[in-house]
Amino acid sequence: MADIDPQLTHGKARSPGVSWTALMGADSRPAPQCLTEESYEYLGSEPLEASRYTSEEFAKLEREKMWPYVWQFAAREEDLPEAGDYVVFENAGRSWLISRQDDGSVRAFHNVCLHRGRKLRTEDGHADSFQCPFHGFQWKKDGSYETNPCPWDFSHLSKEELQLPEAEVAHWGGYIFIREEKGGPSLEEFLAPLPEHFKRWKHEECTTVIWVAKEVPANWKVTAEAFMEAWHTLVTHPQILPFTGDSNSAYWHWGDNVNVNLVPFGVLSPHIDPTGKTEQWIVDEFIKYNGRSSDNYDASADPYAVQVPSGNTARATLGSKLRNVYAAGAGYSLEDATDAELIDALVYNVFPNFAPWGGFMPNIVYRWRPGKTPDTCLMEVRILARVKKGEKIPRGVPMHYLTAEEKWTDAAEIGGLGAVFEQDMDNLPYVQQGLHASKNGKVQLGDYQEIRIRQFHRTMDKYISGALGHKV
Repeated sequence: MADIDPQLTHGKARSPGVSWTALMGADSRPAPQCLTEESYEYLGSEPLEASRYTSEEFAKLEREKMWPYVWQFAAREEDLPEAGDYVVFENAGRSWLISRQDDGSVRAFHNVCLHRGRKLRTEDGHADSFQCPFHGFQWKKDGSYETNPCPWDFSHLSKEELQLPEAEVAHWGGYIFIREEKGGPSLEEFLAPLPEHFKRWKHEECTTVIWVAKEVPANWKVTAEAFMEAWHTLVTHPQILPFTGDSNSAYWHWGDNVNVNLVPFGVLSPHIDPTGKTEQWIVDEFIKYNGRSSDNYDASADPYAVQVPSGNTARATLGSKLRNVYAAGAGYSLEDATDAELIDALVYNVFPNFAPWGGFMPNIVYRWRPGKTPDTCLMEVRILARVKKGEKIPRGVPMHYLTAEEKWTDAAEIGGLGAVFEQDMDNLPYVQQGLHASKNGKVQLGDYQEIRIRQFHRTMDKYISGALGHKV
């Protein structure tokens, strides 16, 4: 470490090359404040305990001290568009019925029969009442108790006692959130400043066009953290280095709950020798990644298949083409959209497990849920597409579930993302095994590029200590 400038330690150091802020200054359109105003604070350099990812004791603390008190992304509006539609949402040992009511509102009830405890539903569907398949106890879709086949034997129970327990429900941007324990910050307060940033990107005008989930043999935090930084690209995803500014990405955070990784595309990685690499070469590598080498590649259908004019940049040329493509799909002008909002990965995270991408392109949305043990989880990838202005938002597609034995590449609908996710899967099981086998039981983090992970764990500690959520 002796060769490091002491003035650039403790979160001040940045990778050499073109910075995110410099790219915003050179963008073909003025960038919005959310993409230009850095929000970074050094949060220390202490290691994390490996047991946070491996021990059932820590998972139990999460279930008791954290999950009941946070707003959880449970569904999208298009998952249950009609009265009577319901979604079964399960996480961290709880099961919920997210039910659309006759007045258009959404309510969330514990998906547990109050007689002998059977789950009322195991799959999404449509129903005006929920009858337990075991003994026939029945509830209306508003959670009120209706009847059972032998009411004479239950005169000791009132309808009030048999009302299904209910969670708080709140809505933002087409997303439906629930909170098990009432009280605490409103959803808007919890998400801030996300709603302000996303006003431009209108997720409420989107529908789910792709939804794939996969069992992962790693802790949910291990898996989520693989998507909180871009610098692992150098070793894990080398095929995207020709058009990805991996270690030139920006890492910002706000308060306890929100952070972002801004990853520029259409630029060379600082780890690639630029000698002989033209702006057209960058575009051609981008096209290759998007499938140009496949037998059925159709250049006319590829919005990335552009020719860079002399004196122009790959980013500006791609931005110009995509500005028109996405405007046609949305039905409104995108003349003020920056190149970054059209081609870059603007990857936001909301504590604890919700990660929507910003921008005007089809947006990826990640969600991670803990598995039955600390060594497993479910990772979900949704892709949202904007519905053309004036058209009715269609019902979203159902989830395509991949077992632990299947690969992301088995989900053809996610295209080139499947191969990238599989490269991550080549790491994650061995990260989990390594954490169990660790001699010193410590996890070390970078001060800047892994600030999102540090903020995440600092917030987790606040819940476990009682500083947030339940007061111990």
